Amino acid sequence: MTLRLYDTLTRQVRDFVPRVPGQASIYLCGLTVQSGPHIGHLRSGVNYDVLRRWLVHSGYSVTFVRNITDIDDKVLAKSLEQGRPFWAIAYENEVLLESSYRALNVEPPSYEPRATQCIPEMHELIKTLIENGHAYVAGDGSGDVYFAVSTYPDYGALSGQKPDEMLAAADGPERAKKDPRDFALWKGVKPNEPQDAYWPSPWGRGRPGWHIECSAMTLRFLGPEFDIHGGGTDLIFPHHENEMTQSRSAGHPFARFWLHNGMLDLGGEKMAKSVGNVIDIAAVVQHGIRPVELRYYMLAPHYRARIEFSWGALEEAASGYQRIEGFIQRATELAGATEPTVICAEFGEAMDDDLNTSAAVAAIHDVVREGNTALAAGDLATAKGALGSVRAMLGLLGLDPADPAFAKAGDRGLRETVDALVALALQQRTAARERKDWAAADAVRDQLKQAGVTVEDTPHGPRWTVGE
Repeated sequence: MTLRLYDTLTRQVRDFVPRVPGQASIYLCGLTVQSGPHIGHLRSGVNYDVLRRWLVHSGYSVTFVRNITDIDDKVLAKSLEQGRPFWAIAYENEVLLESSYRALNVEPPSYEPRATQCIPEMHELIKTLIENGHAYVAGDGSGDVYFAVSTYPDYGALSGQKPDEMLAAADGPERAKKDPRDFALWKGVKPNEPQDAYWPSPWGRGRPGWHIECSAMTLRFLGPEFDIHGGGTDLIFPHHENEMTQSRSAGHPFARFWLHNGMLDLGGEKMAKSVGNVIDIAAVVQHGIRPVELRYYMLAPHYRARIEFSWGALEEAASGYQRIEGFIQRATELAGATEPTVICAEFGEAMDDDLNTSAAVAAIHDVVREGNTALAAGDLATAKGALGSVRAMLGLLGLDPADPAFAKAGDRGLRETVDALVALALQQRTAARERKDWAAADAVRDQLKQAGVTVEDTPHGPRWTVGE
């Protein structure tokens, strides 16, 4: 089967053909680490983690680069606000980000460069753009360097915008620009910014503009041309538009496919620190939702779809995942444990159709229903086959409940405590049943049910689950 992907630049679904046969290269615009991540930030990490897993399953050797923007207007604003070095704030939040990714079973990238690692590459790229007439040093003595938008005829191709209708780029004073739409490649020293946030350059001490950072990092780690550039739809303009513009103006083919995931909204607006409508993983866990259930919630819709967050929708998704877990537990007890086996055809077709995880999740539930029917009929061979298939499909989505990534030490400790408490209650219930004290046995069952624990009597003894 051939993987087909929706390309933002061509605005059509087309066959993925890698630049190098058998190899795939992906660059994902990572986060600006001015603060800790919220779940809206993490959606792109989850979506492109699935893309990577599916490409590997499809036989590709994948090089995956996800950057960290550790020098930026927002990071410097936090530095001034908190009276701390920008690099200390950036690193602190980078650690929080990595912890959040691990909790959601997002695999580490092949490389994760920080923007500040690639200052020399940025200088070389800017010098090339100045030499070929696509960039200029501001004439006001500020040390700023700007890209001249008028020199690139295809400006606006990625976002579909018309250059004549664009507003001024708000990353430098218009008086220093030849055209208000010109964007900053290098920013000279400013008296109202942290003075440890600058590097020597051919144009004086300064720091990089946002867009040049990613162009330099892709060039260093993936070369002048690579397969897939990913990010959220909020990055299409101006960030990705300007990345493509400056890279191609420097003579680099750059990205061959552009993929963009939809936003995670709260209250009708994109979840963002600036808006103040943010929810992080800690809040989700405190609400009683496990990280694996949050990952399932993010993958149940298509990656390009917008998600309107609500606690009710998250709880419903958690229940859906628990139904899958319930089947895995029952099938393992009755038919025996099995390793992941083969995926069903519908799952593969969905994933090859622009990574349609929505249809892929539906295919998993179809197999779960077939497995439950087989268990009810005593057809353990069919149930075991369904179990292996379900685990294989969940694994490709990073959702297999047996994955060690979801067995964190803290989770194990909590689970052991709950196990012990429920086991004690079940012993009391069993003793009541043995002495035919049905009222006491029912009371124990009802108390457990009120606590969210469902008890099911099986030939192998009572089995309990949470949230079913």
